[in-house]
Amino acid sequence: RDAGLALNIVAMLHNFWEQKQGSASQSEGLLLYESAPSPRPPYIYYVTLPGGSCFGNYKECETQAEARRDAARVALMNSLVNELPSRRITPLFITHSLQEAASASTDACDPSTSLGAYCLLLQSYTGRTMLEFQEGMTVFQLLHWNGTLKILRERQCSRQSVIGYYLQRGLDASMRSSMALDWLGRERQTPRQLRMELRAAQRELDVARCHGNELRFYKEKTEILSLALSQEFTHQPHTDIHGPHTDSQESPEPHIHHQ
Repeated sequence: RDAGLALNIVAMLHNFWEQKQGSASQSEGLLLYESAPSPRPPYIYYVTLPGGSCFGNYKECETQAEARRDAARVALMNSLVNELPSRRITPLFITHSLQEAASASTDACDPSTSLGAYCLLLQSYTGRTMLEFQEGMTVFQLLHWNGTLKILRERQCSRQSVIGYYLQRGLDASMRSSMALDWLGRERQTPRQLRMELRAAQRELDVARCHGNELRFYKEKTEILSLALSQEFTHQPHTDIHGPHTDSQESPEPHIHHQ
């Protein structure tokens, strides 16, 4: 019976999201499974859910099939827990979260502060789940890591406009490419910085995976840095930055660097 359950865990995850999405006609590409390149065990597998959340196997697996099943098991457990009422973002949850994060000198109602920005993000996800909120937060984690948020602050973009713009846009191939080019420019200014950052990101990804955590932020970092490394000798430096213009804070227009 245990073997049968193990064999069916991939199908169970697929069925859960097929029912949740109501997309039986498009079920073939509902979940994305990826294996990390490895000539020998232990093998690593990742599964990306429809909203972008990513999970991996945290057991040491002797076969790729076992790693795939374990990744599906971790993803299914998190998917089921995410459906609990306690995982829903409510006004009460927002209040408690802000109270925990607040300091005596910080005003959560002021969107110009970091806590105020966190409040705006939480309010944007009222009625939705923590997994959905984390999917949105990942975009801003990447923008902070990449230095984009700092540049947008220097351009005097309001936090409201930045949050509104990126919540609507999400994370796409153009943004990943632009971030990769940013890191390529840093590599030309400081040789070997890119390789050091990639090694650190890979370690973070491994630690998070072994703890059964949601992985998208760490996985996106490694993929962006790997893309930059692969393009090291094929692109010229660039100075553009993606994001909203400073002169359109209510409905900012995208300003994207294309290759």
